[in-house]
Amino acid sequence: MSASAMHVAKTGLNAQQTKMQIIANNLANVNTTGFKRDRANFESLLYQVMRSGGAQTADGTALTSSSTVGTGVRLVSTQKLYSQGSLVSTENSLDLAIDGMGFFQVLMPDGRIGYTRNGAFSRNADGTLTTPSGYVLQPEIQIPDNVTEITIGQNGVVSVMVAGQNDPQEVGQITLANFTNPRGLQPIGETFVIETPASGPPIEGVPYEGGFGKLQQGYLESSNVNVVQQLVDMIETQRAYEVSSKAISATDEMMRHISNNL
Repeated sequence: MSASAMHVAKTGLNAQQTKMQIIANNLANVNTTGFKRDRANFESLLYQVMRSGGAQTADGTALTSSSTVGTGVRLVSTQKLYSQGSLVSTENSLDLAIDGMGFFQVLMPDGRIGYTRNGAFSRNADGTLTTPSGYVLQPEIQIPDNVTEITIGQNGVVSVMVAGQNDPQEVGQITLANFTNPRGLQPIGETFVIETPASGPPIEGVPYEGGFGKLQQGYLESSNVNVVQQLVDMIETQRAYEVSSKAISATDEMMRHISNNL
């Protein structure tokens, strides 16, 4: 039984180590544009059933509750929490923030479509809108040469003023994607997530319509990590780790006592 207690405590150590890693990653990305914090979800392991509830104890009597012993805890999943981050003004005409639901769609180097809330876009040598890593925004939008002003409406319409012309010229429409279950998306780094069977297929639409958020030009969405809350979680995780460690030490002392005195 003592060995079982040490095993249970060990699962607690592993669980708290995992939670601490998730907290550390959240804090490391506190200044990452468009980052969404992660949360660990744990569940109890199987129970050892000694006697089932309702088992007969004597003639006409039965147990009112079962006799079970837990075997520990394990990580069942991690979730990204897609609450809105603060919008920070940058005064850069190609910086975009989504105020509400939706993701920007970006073509990855491997041909997959990545989804992100990071709207720090720029132009490549061809004038095409790209991410800081050079990945092309989908659908492609090309900004002509000699533009004097770029305007992106809340509905995603991109218009430019070309030198020598008096009227603005519409050059493209930014669309957003959303999912039935955004928490089912798989993070792959660089603030990108990709579609999975759990998320369902992407639902594409125009900003400010059909439940999609509106675009804010000249703004970026900051990380939704609450530093104070993460520090509180860190202290709580550290204390839980210490308790599990003390459980192992206490169990070891009990076993040593038995071996020395019996």
